[in-house]
Amino acid sequence: MAEKPTLYDIAIIGGGPGGMTAGIYSGRGLLKTLVVDKMAFGGAVLLSAKFDNFPGFPGGIDGWELAQKMETQLREHDVDIEIDEIHELKMLDGGPLFELVGEARTYYAKAVILGTGSIPEPLKVPGARDKLGKGVSTCAVCDGAFYREKPVAVVGGVNSAVEEGIYLTKFASKVTIIHRRDEFRAREVLAKEAIEHPKIDILWDSVVTEVLGDEKVAGLKIKNVKTEEISQIDVNGVFVYIGATGNTGYVKVPVEMDKRGYIKAGCLNETNIPGLFAIGDIRWEPYKQAIIACGQGAQASLSADRYIKDIPKDVIAKYQ
Repeated sequence: MAEKPTLYDIAIIGGGPGGMTAGIYSGRGLLKTLVVDKMAFGGAVLLSAKFDNFPGFPGGIDGWELAQKMETQLREHDVDIEIDEIHELKMLDGGPLFELVGEARTYYAKAVILGTGSIPEPLKVPGARDKLGKGVSTCAVCDGAFYREKPVAVVGGVNSAVEEGIYLTKFASKVTIIHRRDEFRAREVLAKEAIEHPKIDILWDSVVTEVLGDEKVAGLKIKNVKTEEISQIDVNGVFVYIGATGNTGYVKVPVEMDKRGYIKAGCLNETNIPGLFAIGDIRWEPYKQAIIACGQGAQASLSADRYIKDIPKDVIAKYQ
């Protein structure tokens, strides 16, 4: 007789700060817990150079170090951790339990917490797509060191764009921030630092119309949206922060989303699907912050714990 597969109390898809916090709470709550991610744990935290506003770390902490500390704490609890890419999340035999179809294996759970974040919006102009990884990037922390004493550009005006522009001044000879409006949408403290930084130039009311260069980025063609004047700047790299969409392509249950693929969730991170919760950047959230994702992860774990207690025992018995 074939051995029955493991049925988890809670499966958490995504090993970012929210997912790891949910795993810590679930493991500490003595729930049989799975945390699965397709790559190194840490999520967007790994892409940030430094956190100086995360409680408990006076003077700030490196993003990679913060992620490692979270993962170490997660592993202190009796939690199953898998590196696997989930291709499909669906209902098991019509519900209420869940089936997670991964690259390596299939997992089953009474409740699921989604924390797979968002996917950066690409720069949709001639020359951009074919130079992704050849001068076009969405991660200054990952690629900034390749541009020592070289000019680079940042496209966007939100927190991430301005923050990464400031970070790039550590390496680049000059950073040009290109923003389609006449003021940043970033926090005032970031905007002020960028405007006053001696290595940062800002092109207001401007958009990129073409990425120049043969095999690698050699420059950008720029249009002023008010005057329609066309200009050109010479850069060796361009970092794009113009938005994102929810990373929900694998979700095959009828969960409510907005037009950009972000999951709609309530104040306790519950979705319209019983037993399915969403945390962090995968849900529509105006403030993309690690500390917010952590709080949502804790809430989702507690909510999931309460939810699974009400699943009829005869439903669960079939899979145990």
